[in-house]
Amino acid sequence: MNALEGRASLDPNRLPRGRTYARGGAVGELQLAPGQVTAPVQGSRRTPYRVTVRVRTFDDAGWEAVLDAFASAIGHTAALLDGELPPGVAADAADAGFDLLPGPGEIQPRCTCPDWADPCKHAAAVCYLVADALDADPFGIFLLRGRTRAEVLAGLRARRARPATDQANGDDAALASAADRGVPAADAWRGSLRAISGGAGAPSEASELAALPLVPLPPIRPGRPPMLIGQPPAGAAVDPAGLRAVAADAAARALHLAGGGTDHGLDLTPDADLARRAAALVGPTAGESVDLATLAARANLPPRQLLRRALAWQAGGVAALDVLETQWDPGARAMAEGRGLLGGKASVRRNRATAGDRQVRLSRDGCWYPYRRASDGGWDPDGPGVPAAGEVGAEDGSASDGEEDLDVD
Repeated sequence: MNALEGRASLDPNRLPRGRTYARGGAVGELQLAPGQVTAPVQGSRRTPYRVTVRVRTFDDAGWEAVLDAFASAIGHTAALLDGELPPGVAADAADAGFDLLPGPGEIQPRCTCPDWADPCKHAAAVCYLVADALDADPFGIFLLRGRTRAEVLAGLRARRARPATDQANGDDAALASAADRGVPAADAWRGSLRAISGGAGAPSEASELAALPLVPLPPIRPGRPPMLIGQPPAGAAVDPAGLRAVAADAAARALHLAGGGTDHGLDLTPDADLARRAAALVGPTAGESVDLATLAARANLPPRQLLRRALAWQAGGVAALDVLETQWDPGARAMAEGRGLLGGKASVRRNRATAGDRQVRLSRDGCWYPYRRASDGGWDPDGPGVPAAGEVGAEDGSASDGEEDLDVD
């Protein structure tokens, strides 16, 4: 943004208008590529203008100097390889004589509109959204400077694996090739067996096992999905925001498994998985990429119905979701406990005991789930389940009622 404002010093009035365009949704999908950003911007004409913002890229020698600077800071190298971009890497690059963030003379905005200003309001709008994109995925600044995220990380891995003598020689191409070859699985397996058994050829100082790659610790939080470089093909029916939401969900589940969790959710039915995803959008930890109303529209469900499923999932997962959507007959003895929970004056219908605007429902695994009557006449989940005191009887039958409850008390 400093570079944009410095370039627009001759005509600063274009910047507020550019912000209005950016916040008003006039800018289409950004496409980041080495050395440039392109995007369509809807102006006063029917056909959108085409904006291209070019940025000076680093040459190979410049990138070698930048990567050497990154590698000299062990903490920064470890963070980069774990998918994080610490703020200090900008200072590392500056120490090597290269600024990651472009200055006023390094950005060249061009637009197909007839406005003579530099930048015009359309180009300014694109620059504002580039700043937002780099906030969401800071690795994009590497791409603008000429290297993809994968290329930067490969260069860092090569430097981390480089012996001291090779560092002096600087044979980067050979090192990069060697760093990606890994360890043959058969060699790793034989070395592990010898080390465990203590048999012939067992390494005395684990020298043989030292060649094995170390298993990295899980990151603190899930990584952010990368930005799409270009728009999906016409007619592909792919929603970029929805795709990012699915990718973010997969990353969160992968991190859960990497930390020792076992509840991967891959065996869920589509309806149960939808409830799980909706539950993540309700409450203080909700994500921002897709809201509950958007998810409900994509699932062709009323938002209130999906909200109830989300609340049920939060209350007790699959068992609580089953209680929300189906009725079954646990037997009179089990339901006597439910009537007692509501003061003894409740009416009973199958696995549900109701007293006024309160209700408890018994799950098949023996938990009572509280419900409260909503303004639309239905019932909203009202908290986690409580284990039943007595033994739950055998099921005599079940009836699905979806989201409607027709009790008349």
